[in-house]
Formats: sequence, structure tokens, C-alpha cells
Amino acid sequence: MSSPVARATKSDPGPAQKRFVFVLLDKFTMMSFSGAIEPLRLANYVAGKTLYTWILAGEGGLEATCSNGATFKLDIGLEDVDRDDTILVCGGIDVQRATTKAVVNWLRREARRGNVIGGMCTGAYALAKAGLLDGKRATIHWENQDGFLEEFEHVKLTKSVFVMDGNRLSTAGGISSIDLVLKIIAADHGQDLANTVADLLIYSSIRTDQDTQRLSIPTRIGVRHPKLSQVIQMMEANIEDPLSPADLADQVEMSTRQLERLFRRYLNRSPKRYYMELRLGKARNLLMQTDMSVINVALACGFASPSHFSKCYRSHYNTTPYRERGSQAPSQPGRLSI
Repeated sequence: MSSPVARATKSDPGPAQKRFVFVLLDKFTMMSFSGAIEPLRLANYVAGKTLYTWILAGEGGLEATCSNGATFKLDIGLEDVDRDDTILVCGGIDVQRATTKAVVNWLRREARRGNVIGGMCTGAYALAKAGLLDGKRATIHWENQDGFLEEFEHVKLTKSVFVMDGNRLSTAGGISSIDLVLKIIAADHGQDLANTVADLLIYSSIRTDQDTQRLSIPTRIGVRHPKLSQVIQMMEANIEDPLSPADLADQVEMSTRQLERLFRRYLNRSPKRYYMELRLGKARNLLMQTDMSVINVALACGFASPSHFSKCYRSHYNTTPYRERGSQAPSQPGRLSI
């Protein structure tokens, strides 16, 4: 019997060679980049011929440094590429600063030429800044979604691990770039080849664009209780206009006292306290990822007044919202990504 690798090489040869242009923004995430390039390398290995080629590009054309400190030599700067090239912008931390005017202008120019353009991890921010995701479905790492939603209201942001909307691609970061590239390989050369590449990666569960990026609520909180999960889901969906404990309890057909006991038993805090922590967590994301005023952040997180917001924030984080915002250096407006 032939091996999986041998069987995969007998698949339909598919289209001609495809070239990828990886645009490495400053402090890009290594995992997202390697998760995209390694499946391409393995596809060539399995097929026994060159199906995919790639080059590294970036502003200045010399080198790019990723978030773990490793440095990569670039092949080209921000210059014209072939119209058939697929451009993948690799983002990471401080993507707002890394998305320079030169990067935005280059992306717009290449988009006018008709290239397929994608954003890996926070690379979707650069695409959105260039206006390339307006009216499109897209995704970005869950940690960055609050700030992204506030800044780019014309983008249809999803919680998927990756999104393919016409000639615009995006991934949520981490290993989700593997899923996207396996999808591309399957479309180009058949599912057998994609499956063999996944096997070589020891990647046993290929996800689709229907899979969401975050762990389920029961997995995150370490408790499998359907009503508790339902209440937390409602809390997360109603940050700007918080629901009262009575309303939450009514939605799951419990009394307020029963709801209180449920949270005390499994999460060692009251529903009110848990809800407050969710709202403050979103507030911190907005303070660190956007230029929204402290007043607008307070309103977006369900606080009726800046003074109440500041008091709650100081109690939880041991600093004020104003100092939190001030702790970010002007050249680094937000962490934006892991």
C-alpha cells in the first residue's frame, strides 16, 4: 500500500505556482507567520515539486524584527509586486505604530491592482486602516476586538478563527494561520494534499471559518453548568447597557437569590462583582488600544459617570484610568496582540 505522502502527490496538479508576499510589520508575531509559511513548505515537499514560493517584504527592505526579538532579512521593500501574488500582512504587538503611512499607502496601491490581501493576527488592523475591509467580514485576535470595533465600524468583525471574504483574508492569530493556509492548499490542489500536510504538522483537528477562536465559556471558567454559562454569555453581550441581577435571573428562570448562590458556589464572587470585572476588562482594553476619551470608555462599558468609573477602576487595577492611559508611551499607543 502506498504511503499518505505518495498518495497525496497523485492528486490533481491544480493551478500553476503561486507566490506569497509576507509583509512583516515591526514586532510581528512569530507563531502566526510560521503557521502560514510552514504548510506551504510542506505542500512543496509532499508534492515533490514547487507549488508555492514566497518572499519577505517590509518597510525599508532590509530586516524586520518579530515580537520575540528574532530578526528576519527582507527580500524587498514596499515596492510593486505581481498582480497574481497573495499578500499576507503579519502583525503583532503595537500594530498601530507599525501601521505607518507608507504601509497604508502601499496596501491601497496593491489593492487597486487586484491582489488578494490578508492580515495575519493583528495584520487585519493594517488592512482596516487602509480601508480594505470596509463592508467585508474579517477577524482579529479576541484580545483586540474591543478596540477594533470602536475604530472600524464599517468592518463586519466576526469571532471566527479565520475569514475569507472575496479577495480579503484575515486570521485571529496564533495557530489560526495554519487553518487558513490548509484551506488555500485544499482549494488549489485538493483536500488530500491539505490533509497530508496537516498530518506532517501533527495537526489533528483542522478548523474551518465556522469555528470560533475562544474557548467555550464552560472551558474558560472550568465549570460545566448550563445556566451559569448562559448568564455569563448574556453579561458578555451586554457590556454597554448592563442587565440587572434580577433580569439575568429571570432569563434563566431562577430567583435572584439562586443566581447569587450559583455564582458564589462556582466562581467565588457575586454576579454583580463578576459583571463588573467583565466591564472593567473591556474598559482596560479600550484604554490601551484606542484613542477614545476616558468619558467615552466609561459610557461604552456601562458606567453612568467618569467618577464612578474611575473609582471602580482604581479599586480593581490599583491605578486610575487616566494613569493607565498615560502609562502608554506616545510611540506605543497600545499592546494590541499577544
